[in-house]
Amino acid sequence: MKIVHSLRCLVVATLFLTPTPAMAQQIQLSPVLSGLASPVFVGNAGDNLNRLFIVEQAGRIKVLQPGDSTPTVFLDITGKIVSGGEQGLLGLAFHPQYMSNGRFFVYYTRLGDGALVIAEYHASPASSNTAGTAETTILTIPHPTNTNHNGGMLAFGPDGYLYAGVGDGGGANDVPNNAQNKNSLLGKILRININAPGVPYAAPSDNPFFGAVEGLDEIYAYGMRNPWRFSFDGQTGQQWIGDVGQGAREEVDTPIVSGGNYGWRVFEGTACTNNDQTLCGNPASYIFPVFDYGHSLGRCSLTGGYVYRGSQGALPAGTYVYGDYCSGEIFGWNGSTQSVLLDTALNISSFGEDEQGELYVVNLGGSVSRIVRAAPCTYSISPNRAAYGPAASTGAVAVTAGAGCAWTAASNDSWITVTAGAGGSGNGTVTYSVAAYTGRPKNRNGTITIAGQTFSVKQSK
Repeated sequence: MKIVHSLRCLVVATLFLTPTPAMAQQIQLSPVLSGLASPVFVGNAGDNLNRLFIVEQAGRIKVLQPGDSTPTVFLDITGKIVSGGEQGLLGLAFHPQYMSNGRFFVYYTRLGDGALVIAEYHASPASSNTAGTAETTILTIPHPTNTNHNGGMLAFGPDGYLYAGVGDGGGANDVPNNAQNKNSLLGKILRININAPGVPYAAPSDNPFFGAVEGLDEIYAYGMRNPWRFSFDGQTGQQWIGDVGQGAREEVDTPIVSGGNYGWRVFEGTACTNNDQTLCGNPASYIFPVFDYGHSLGRCSLTGGYVYRGSQGALPAGTYVYGDYCSGEIFGWNGSTQSVLLDTALNISSFGEDEQGELYVVNLGGSVSRIVRAAPCTYSISPNRAAYGPAASTGAVAVTAGAGCAWTAASNDSWITVTAGAGGSGNGTVTYSVAAYTGRPKNRNGTITIAGQTFSVKQSK
């Protein structure tokens, strides 16, 4: 992900379907924390203590107790990290048995050479709000040429193995072809066993390239450009990946299958690139995204999210929630359609999940908010009636509505015409015209339905 304005290439996405316009507001954000320094992730330890852990790019992890408004420092490894642009402390994952073993894992770019490091730390006891600073290096991936496309996501899958999303090595168009090279860890989804006795980690024997099969043992899937954020559906275990596009199309990939080739650098989303056009003639060799989207409407960088499984009913269960860093929009995918759930002014660097399955939005500008159900939309109009003489006339009605609350206006009589404001969102104005009255009887009455309210018009001779 790009973690400044250049975070634009972090997770760029361009929907395979035509992007939908903003719909009526379906969610709202409840502030949780502010005053953070470039936060890039929020998550939980799964230890029944309901704490939130916030990753700051420079190298700090902060912990927030339930009911508190001020976090404390859980771990500070700023001295080990090069930070800025797309570099820094990028990922955090707690061991599935964290409650009993206190083990957790981080992903960062190393000071000095920019290498990608996955490392282990401990908290003792696990309920402690301060972790120990002793580090065990699990895996180091050289990243010598560019500072971007580091990936950075860590998460444990339902199989108990640790998954890592690694970028293609940076620069444009993956010139070294790292993502398609099965003998490079760059541009991959890795899967490792961190419970192997006597070693920092081992590759599971059912990894697709384990042993004598060509390719590195740690690789689970390949053909990724910059899989900045991914998640596992807490109910089905299905993995969802937001992969960064080159500059035209962004993509979301699911399901992620063992040995799957997700197309980069041959395809960007569903589009053939100019990198290896001769290979585009074999589309069956690649797995295409479940959807992608383009850079219209200010969109340029998709931030992968989570499938909603919360108990508070903020969204329909099973909705995949994700966002765009540049436009600030939060989207929902229901299996066939993208919709805009909320249009914000945030620079969305990540999403996160608490122990109850409720979702959070991380703003690189320094805040974390929880996604909650939007308050019901309410509408009022002013005035709610008007009277005219027989001559042709015009008028206007002011609509008051909550931000994101959509409404329409329609005449119910042929002699009244809505001339502007036939639809809107939030506050607005409806203008209308009344035709000259020449018939009998001496009075006629008509209506316009505006935002579900009735506006009455009386005309007399």
